[in-house]
Amino acid sequence: MPSSRFIIKGAKIYTEKAILSHGYIFVENGVFTEIGEGSPAELPSGVQVIEAEPGSKIIPGFIDVHIHGAAGADTMDATQEALAAMASILPEEGTTSFLATTITQSVSQIDRAVRNVKQYRIQPAQPGRAEILGIHLEGPFINPSKKGAQPEQHILEPDIEQFKKWQEDSGNCIKLVTVAPEQPNGYEFIQYLAENGVVASMGHTDATYEQMEKAVLAGARQVTHLFNGMRGLHHREPGTAGAALLFKELKAEIIADGIHVRPEMIQLAVNSKGREGMILITDSMRAKCIKPGTYDLGGQEVKVENGQALLEDGTLAGSILKMADSVRNMIHFTTMNLEDVIHLASVNPAKQLGIFDRKGSIAPGKDADFVLVTSDLQILRTFCRGTLAYDSSSAVK
Repeated sequence: MPSSRFIIKGAKIYTEKAILSHGYIFVENGVFTEIGEGSPAELPSGVQVIEAEPGSKIIPGFIDVHIHGAAGADTMDATQEALAAMASILPEEGTTSFLATTITQSVSQIDRAVRNVKQYRIQPAQPGRAEILGIHLEGPFINPSKKGAQPEQHILEPDIEQFKKWQEDSGNCIKLVTVAPEQPNGYEFIQYLAENGVVASMGHTDATYEQMEKAVLAGARQVTHLFNGMRGLHHREPGTAGAALLFKELKAEIIADGIHVRPEMIQLAVNSKGREGMILITDSMRAKCIKPGTYDLGGQEVKVENGQALLEDGTLAGSILKMADSVRNMIHFTTMNLEDVIHLASVNPAKQLGIFDRKGSIAPGKDADFVLVTSDLQILRTFCRGTLAYDSSSAVK
């Protein structure tokens, strides 16, 4: 177990400004203090020096802004144990921070979930766990016609007063809200979010191109799981998807499991948005990291088998995707290289949440959230704020 002051050297390091072919990182008290090529000019006494495995790489920790659950736990369980289970398991896939994501449920159930996240976040930080950055409120302010796996009976029209109450109850930690702009009060709601530092993400929506244009003018800055749960692309009506591809103001989430979106469509998105305009997400539910079977999502029965999570009627109900698999898939599915994909998995989500000053890249002064991977991007070790959170050599096989 590394000490609070350690150096890892001999790896290829993807820093914020350059790629070091044989570099080192110096970590002190959970923060990167020095990064360079070769070895430090002087080694302070008492600093542990770790030689990286031959051919290994050091990349920034992944930030998942859309994840409902993992390891049998879900944000909507509204227990400290559920959030702890998620935060403990996610470093295995290279995720070092995330937004706990809700689903459309009753007002009281959502209230319990957001209050629970507040309670978790005010506790002393637990070393060796992914950090919960806040909440992604996915629903209930969506279009019933594009509900996907969101329970229709709990869908509400966009409501600023209701949001204000949830935001207060959460300790002001709702950072991202999925909303259908075409719903009554949608544009006013988006404007309110934008004016109050909350990212408005267009999702579960049947918005036309013109309605999306109006949403962007109101302050919309993201699209929830591009191509899924939205009006598709048509040559006479670009729809939500077309607007997502065309408006530079919008960052587009993508579920790169090859199931939610086929690889050719992911490449289309890459061609349109580039590495600055996309964010990798998992949208995973509680069945991730455990065996296939039948599980609950928002009070609905979900069957998980053959890598898919489906409602009884065949609707996709989130995923069991891991971020590390998503990163590898992007390189396999598209023309992107690892440096490009790091923007999607780390840089862009940090910038979108306004935390790039401390997360999202390897740079002096930032949190030491990083992943040591093999040449083919298998995870060796994950560090969360300088603490070893996952080590493949000691993991249960």
